[in-house]
Amino acid sequence: MTSPHIALTIAASDPSGGAGIQADLKAFSANGAYGTAVLTALTAQNTRGVTGIHAVPPAFVTEQLDTLFADVRVDAVKIGMLADAAIAAAVADALERHRPPYVVLDPVMVSTSGHRLLEADAVSVLRERLLPLADLITPNLPEAGDLLGTAAAKNRADAIEQARALLRAGARRVLLKGGHHTHDAQSVDILADAIDAADATAATAATGALGAGVTELSAPRVNTRNTHGTGCTLSSAIAALRPQHDDWTTAVRAAKDYLTGALRAADTLHVGHGHGPVHHFHQYWS
Repeated sequence: MTSPHIALTIAASDPSGGAGIQADLKAFSANGAYGTAVLTALTAQNTRGVTGIHAVPPAFVTEQLDTLFADVRVDAVKIGMLADAAIAAAVADALERHRPPYVVLDPVMVSTSGHRLLEADAVSVLRERLLPLADLITPNLPEAGDLLGTAAAKNRADAIEQARALLRAGARRVLLKGGHHTHDAQSVDILADAIDAADATAATAATGALGAGVTELSAPRVNTRNTHGTGCTLSSAIAALRPQHDDWTTAVRAAKDYLTGALRAADTLHVGHGHGPVHHFHQYWS
């Protein structure tokens, strides 16, 4: 008998199945992990947008987490949409109690359709409580700007500096996703590790190099409108793969390769009339 790695997603639901809990569980399974889930909110959404959010009471989020951890060994956690400050604090409290080995935080703030998914007063809780508890955070460019209270990075140098700024704000590792630079032929993400961020920033400014502790991870940009749930899928794949690999860089590279394949196969699915989902099971379905 084999005991699979067990991954937990703490996030909201997506009835259309392309993002949220549903996407997370698919990504876990596709990458060899047994998926478990704690719900933070119910959403009314489809491939065209979000029409409503019903947050789960924070006390019940706590009960879900404590009940699960009391029985199930959790090897990695992915955190997605948290909806409000009270839920974010409840999740932070639970992580401090249970201390899972790996925590990936995807700071879900705004949907692809532009609907705000995290209340403004929750951003400070995310920044002050959850950033220090996460082993890796995976913001896109607008989310990084939101966390830092500044505009989104417009170029490579700004992206590297914002990744460094998030390290200085308390993050241990940052995967700053470059998908919003749609004019580039490559989708380039910045993976920054929590070395001395100030020294590395000075070295980068002086030499023009990436600086110590920073890695560029590049993948061909896939021409598809079916990108619903890409952030959820990538962060969940990383959480599923990290216990299977020796280091974060290898796990992140493998997760990016998986997502690239899911994007390339997305147009073979016909789900909804808006931004459809990626193909989570592209390796398995003929």
